[in-house]
Amino acid sequence: MRGRSMVRGYKRLAGAAVSLAVAGTLAAASLVTGAGPAGAAPPVAGRGEYLVFYGAGAQAEALSAVKAGGGVAAAVEAKLGYIIARGPRTGFAEALGASPAVVGVTDNRRIGAATAVAAGAGPLTAPLSPAAAEGASAADVSAANASAANPSTVGKAVKAEPLAGRQWDMRMIGATPSGSYAVNRANKKVTVGIIDTGVDGRHPDIAPNFNRALSRNFVTDHPKDPNGKTLDGPCEVKSCKDPADVDDDGHGTHVASTIGSPINGIGVAGVAPDVSLVNIRAGTDAGFFFLKPVLDALTYAGDAGIDVVNMSFFVDPWTFNCTNNPADSKADRLQQAGIVTGVQRALDYARARGVTLISALGNGSTDLGDPTTDKESPGYPLGKERERTIDNSCVNVPAESRGVISVSALGPSKRKAWYSDYGTEQTDLSAPGGDPSDAGTSLKGATREILAAAPTHVLRREKLINAAGKPLGGSVVRECHHGHCSYYQYLSGTSMASPHAAGVAAILVARFGRPGKGGLTLSPSRVEQLLYATATPVSCPASGSTTYSVSEETHTCAGPAAKNGFYGHGLVNAYRAATAKG
Repeated sequence: MRGRSMVRGYKRLAGAAVSLAVAGTLAAASLVTGAGPAGAAPPVAGRGEYLVFYGAGAQAEALSAVKAGGGVAAAVEAKLGYIIARGPRTGFAEALGASPAVVGVTDNRRIGAATAVAAGAGPLTAPLSPAAAEGASAADVSAANASAANPSTVGKAVKAEPLAGRQWDMRMIGATPSGSYAVNRANKKVTVGIIDTGVDGRHPDIAPNFNRALSRNFVTDHPKDPNGKTLDGPCEVKSCKDPADVDDDGHGTHVASTIGSPINGIGVAGVAPDVSLVNIRAGTDAGFFFLKPVLDALTYAGDAGIDVVNMSFFVDPWTFNCTNNPADSKADRLQQAGIVTGVQRALDYARARGVTLISALGNGSTDLGDPTTDKESPGYPLGKERERTIDNSCVNVPAESRGVISVSALGPSKRKAWYSDYGTEQTDLSAPGGDPSDAGTSLKGATREILAAAPTHVLRREKLINAAGKPLGGSVVRECHHGHCSYYQYLSGTSMASPHAAGVAAILVARFGRPGKGGLTLSPSRVEQLLYATATPVSCPASGSTTYSVSEETHTCAGPAAKNGFYGHGLVNAYRAATAKG
């Protein structure tokens, strides 16, 4: 995921992004972003490609507006109500915006970024024990970290999987051998779609649960950007369209592992270790998202009968999308309206077909109910950012879109992570996301983050392991059996929190779903109700706020334990989901 994360400027583990130190202490983050339509015609000098969203029943009028504006309609997507049009790069959007039939006009280019903070880059990330740093055997790795975990549960956790002693996140939500694993692990009739940079379907701790038949890749890699700068780099395959079991970034594989790594005697286990994992790729090798692949991914999820999707990304180039902000030009307002409208239509389409929609809340360290300034938009092309005044009418998409369950991130002490966005209206649930600055437990450095599977070739490319496969720092763990090794990486972010909720949702579908398309089905409204009912309520801090030394910021929590701005309806709970009465 090259590109830029919710905390813009963070350098992510597999990216070519600009780095930014937060308060001079913590740099490095992960992102996701995407691609344009496969097989699209090459751009014509002076002309661009646009997604033109039209109002209900206004397709014909919108087509006429495209023609009148000097453009050509290349295709119509009636499911979501938009036209793919080619037209002049100057003045075309404004001309279309004059038509009452047109509700939004968006360039068909990058719109998204992911939400992970890479481990091991800042002084807050202390090294692991010598055994772990050297890529020791599974037994040594587990033993070295046992004292750093909860001593009352680590013994039971290690019996499950070799690296379970490092999974404080699973213990926090009751996903253990004596917890939900003993009762309900979901099953292969339940499908969870990962809309991300891809999933390494050949990873030993992914492969048993990877549904290759349903997996799709909706992006085509782009070696260079429009200015001739390296974007994705050389294509790995002739078509520049990677197979559907490839992740050249790592973010999507980490998310998939947290949701559903199997109990197979290797590495770690996910929240729902018997689930069916489906790669619905919307991000390029570089981690950029375009609007079209995101819309295609959500539409496919609905058509394919996917039960749950995880969305650990936000739409770019605007951190906050404002449809009527006087600080923006008419073209910019039309673009933001197109993003808000298009993504909402795709979300509605998927949800109406039984897809439960779960999103990372965001890593902007911001009260989303009271945003005042956006200094990071538009984030593309690079260097176009400007400071603008905003208010609560401006939204982060998809976290603030209708019908989406948005998840904040917690550190190992259950403190809201310093980077996590929050808000009484916006936070629906909370889940472990990791926080290397959370000193409220005996865990140290990277072990305060979330450990999950990582593609070997990505770690080697990023120089996190050497040519012999030895980890070069505490952010990567190697675990070997019979001469075959697999790798795991520590990351933090709301990207890491939301897959915990997606895994719990999968357990609920397995328990209460009925036979339907693709296996089992349970209405998204019912899944949402059950997620909230089985979550563990968490009160705001006694002081009403938390001050973070890493960012020198104070975040105020509002609301009762039943629903507040830090924890939403509570901390997701896999054990309660596996045992509660429906």
